[in-house]
Amino acid sequence: MAKSTKQEIKSDLLDQLERNGTTGSYYLDLIDDYMSLWHTKEMLIGDIENRGATVSYNNGGDQYGTKKNDSIDQLLKVNKQMLVLLDAIGIKPVQTVGDPDGSEEM
Repeated sequence: MAKSTKQEIKSDLLDQLERNGTTGSYYLDLIDDYMSLWHTKEMLIGDIENRGATVSYNNGGDQYGTKKNDSIDQLLKVNKQMLVLLDAIGIKPVQTVGDPDGSEEM
């Protein structure tokens, strides 16, 4: 599955708002907030992919070692806030009919 672009996601969110009859500057601002978080999420994922789950540190002297990449915790927080924003604007994932593996019964 190809990764969606920022513009595709924003367009889809705006389409869903329109289909739900949700209008107003407040909701458009929340979409912009969501997209800012989406950008942050992408940067955090990139950092985790580049540096890994653990990173080296050197505080000078004999203080060095490895620690958990802080981007992991931040990614979880950003994802949670993104879900909160979607809930606030009334957007829910689309439910599909079929088996849990994604195939539909005929």
